Amino acid sequence: MPETLDIRVPDLGDYADVPVIEIPVAPGQPVAKDQTLLVVESDKATLDIPSPTAGRLVEMLVGLGDTVSAGTLVARLTVEAPEVRTAPALKPQAEAGCDLLVIGGGPGGYSAAFRAADLGQRVILVERDATLGGVCLNVGCIPSKALLHVAAVTEEAVRLAAHGISFGAPTVDLEKLRSFKAGTVRRLTDGLAQMARQRKVEVIRGTARFTGPSAVSVALHGGDTRHVTFASAIVAAGSSPVALAMLPDDPRIVDSTGALELPFVPRRLLVIGGGIIGLEMATVYSALGARVDVVERLPNLLEGVDRDLVAVWTKRNAHRFDRIRTGTEVMAAEATPEGIAVSIAGEAEPQTYDLVLQAAGRRPNGANLGLDAAGVVLDGGFVPVDAQMRTNVPHILAIGDLVGQPMLAHKAVHQGHVAAEVAAGHKAGFDAAVIPSVAYTDPEIAWVGLTETAAKASGRAVEVARFPWAASGRAIANGADYGLTKLLFDAQTKRVVGGAIVGPSAGDMIGEVALGIEMGADATDIARTIHPHPTLGETIGLAAEAGLGLCTDLPPVGRR
Repeated sequence: MPETLDIRVPDLGDYADVPVIEIPVAPGQPVAKDQTLLVVESDKATLDIPSPTAGRLVEMLVGLGDTVSAGTLVARLTVEAPEVRTAPALKPQAEAGCDLLVIGGGPGGYSAAFRAADLGQRVILVERDATLGGVCLNVGCIPSKALLHVAAVTEEAVRLAAHGISFGAPTVDLEKLRSFKAGTVRRLTDGLAQMARQRKVEVIRGTARFTGPSAVSVALHGGDTRHVTFASAIVAAGSSPVALAMLPDDPRIVDSTGALELPFVPRRLLVIGGGIIGLEMATVYSALGARVDVVERLPNLLEGVDRDLVAVWTKRNAHRFDRIRTGTEVMAAEATPEGIAVSIAGEAEPQTYDLVLQAAGRRPNGANLGLDAAGVVLDGGFVPVDAQMRTNVPHILAIGDLVGQPMLAHKAVHQGHVAAEVAAGHKAGFDAAVIPSVAYTDPEIAWVGLTETAAKASGRAVEVARFPWAASGRAIANGADYGLTKLLFDAQTKRVVGGAIVGPSAGDMIGEVALGIEMGADATDIARTIHPHPTLGETIGLAAEAGLGLCTDLPPVGRR
């Protein structure tokens, strides 16, 4: 007979009457022992109120905005079955099994495998490609950044002519450039292979498919099949580029993987998709000499980024593009001897391109894993998980691109660590307040937390502080006086809730803003933190000073 259990707030130390800011579960849902039932916010930190046992949530007795103290009755559970979340209780078969099976050797997968091994787990890692590192390391983040570095140095050398230093016109040796990119990737993949050996993580090269809730069949590269049983599994199978149906099968039509192979430098390049991937590759090919057109279905490039930052980027990149078409789409394409003839909505005549990059997004790889055989549910190709990264089958966890947006490697790494710790029986949860994003274009754009656009759309009251880099000595010396640093503060608490930067090294600096949000920093905390001078990073502190009306590097705004 099920028993009803009252859940009360545990000891909160010196805190009382703290507001409820998040309720991640709903009545009727099963909950695990130590799963977060609600989140409260003290003066400088957030606190999770966990479930003391596994069961099913019957009733939530508080709502968002209510205040609670130690002993406050907040929820009722029915306790009716053995604990739902006890993956270590499922022991593998000794002859073929492991404590933890990880499917996918990308940043999330290898991080999960290595963390689990460090915790004493026997780990098998299945990777379908020849090397570890996944899309990010092999055909994504790392090779693209290697090429973007070359592009940035090439264009910076040209800009130096305005300061009295001139070089000859650059010559492009594609073979050497490909070799540089490949060497960068190989150094990292070799390092991963070595770390797997050092941790005694067994790596199986092949494609895994679930055959039951505790077993997979792996189609090995050599043609054989291997069956593996496991106590727990972490699915980190990542995502794949969206293939556009209107495009023919032709080697001159590539996705991001094909573009990074640098097949040739086109005279004219069409980029379909004005997001991060498309614009990064446009930067690379433009620096190598291509003329670029962009077609984006959404109303804006880099949708989701505040327009004032995109405006800076657009002005700096006008020289790259012949045409940028937003709010439109490609209707058809035909492969001809002269190139790819592309018909764009609203245009009378097709345009011919030497190379077409389709960068219209990515989709999760959940459909081909046989997850239904394990009882794992999918939602639109994604795998729903809880804060412990568990699927609806408690001993099978999922991370990274497979579990939803944002599809970013650094998110996957943190989720991989959480999943490994949970699988090993440790208390852990993915409770990141924010996840930063970066477009590694020239200039870079980085943002984290709430954007000004989103704040306006939701009606949230915020105070926006801007520091133009035209007032930064380092930016002026670096020829980057076009840059901008922006911070958003909650109008009531004055805590930082978002930030964005456009300019060189924006991605290197945005972590400070993310830390400020995670730590509950307010404008004074950031403004009074002494930043080294002269640096681009000090623009974060100066933006906070500007928000307080205390910035002596900007014209006066009145006494405060």
